[in-house]
Amino acid sequence: MIVELISVGTELLLGNIVNTNAAYLAEKCATLGFSCYHQSVVGDNEERLIESIHAACDRADIVILSGGLGPTKDDLTKDAAAKAWNRELKFDQHSKELIEQYFNNRNMDITENNWKQAMVPGGCIVVDNENGTAPGIIMEENGKHLILLPGPPNELKPMFEGTVTAYLRELEPGTIYSQTVKICGISESQVETVVVDLMDEQSNPTLAPYAKMGEVHLRVTAKAESEKEAKKLVKPLVKELKVRFGENVYTTEENITLEKSVVDLLLANKLTVSTVESCTGGMLAARLINVPGVSEVYKSGHITYSNKAKRKILGIKKNVLAKNGAVSEVVAREMAKYAAAITKSDVTVSVTGIAGPDGGTPEKPVGLVYIGCSVCGKVTVKECHFNGNREKVRQSTVAAALVLMRKCILEYFSQVTFKD
Repeated sequence: MIVELISVGTELLLGNIVNTNAAYLAEKCATLGFSCYHQSVVGDNEERLIESIHAACDRADIVILSGGLGPTKDDLTKDAAAKAWNRELKFDQHSKELIEQYFNNRNMDITENNWKQAMVPGGCIVVDNENGTAPGIIMEENGKHLILLPGPPNELKPMFEGTVTAYLRELEPGTIYSQTVKICGISESQVETVVVDLMDEQSNPTLAPYAKMGEVHLRVTAKAESEKEAKKLVKPLVKELKVRFGENVYTTEENITLEKSVVDLLLANKLTVSTVESCTGGMLAARLINVPGVSEVYKSGHITYSNKAKRKILGIKKNVLAKNGAVSEVVAREMAKYAAAITKSDVTVSVTGIAGPDGGTPEKPVGLVYIGCSVCGKVTVKECHFNGNREKVRQSTVAAALVLMRKCILEYFSQVTFKD
């Protein structure tokens, strides 16, 4: 079946907020096995919204709209959907009671315009909103399905993952099962080269690549009469991907992030870790500290942004900085080495680079970054060249640092034999 997404809100058109809902819904619909060929963004204009709904219904079996279900005058999605399908809006007592309960639980006064949210198109399925006041709406007509979801992500996501996902699964006969193979350390183009034959031959299961910051995900999806049969179809292809990519596969579990895989590796080998950062300003530490249980391994983090900090905190010699510059392989190595000595950590990671937009030279351009990693005294330094604005350079650096940490730890323990 084909799904189409319509995001509603003038603030999206103006770029005032990032349209994260569309990315989320597209990914979830792909996981469910639906094809998505069109997405659109429509401002708070009823006439244009009705036109968009008609056009989407002509192309797709399922149309999902997000946003515009609130209590204010510019929340027009429900009115437009009702008019597009010639439905009258009717008062829903159950939704009214949930709105009252929401405000009473928070000791808030209910303004009159909130009752607008209890008006629903006739004949629709009302989806309760457990995290807000605007209910979701599901409409059905002549084999078409119109799904209206609230705009706030903390309301949209639970609603979609609960009632809406269950509803969508009923529409597609059989079962869709997906497993993601997460790969790091090689580029998207390299990944595609390795699997191009599998993608050319795919039918069921299918293989779809998704580029992430510093990593590539390969989603394997199969359709069968039961989940057990779908898993059987997926298993051989996942096994083949593991063979082809080897240690570059860091997980096949959806809830495992790159930083969690690194923390799990530290925990498994009983290693402690510290970070010392310059251009990333603590972003690497933040990624690691986001992982539950990291307190068992993470010792300390230092931001040595200036040369003075590199000298005072780490003890790097002034002449070393003067001769090589703060952004250099030598200084990255010294940062990792001195941090290991100071923190007594088994693993230390250093970052020094030019994030921009200023500070670059022909010899050392913006985007030049050196990442050092010390594992039990063995220091490795990687030179990186990143493109993009300051934020992208910093994010790319953090992802590359996590990949280097993982690689260095795996290499170290592959060369060391421990006695019981």
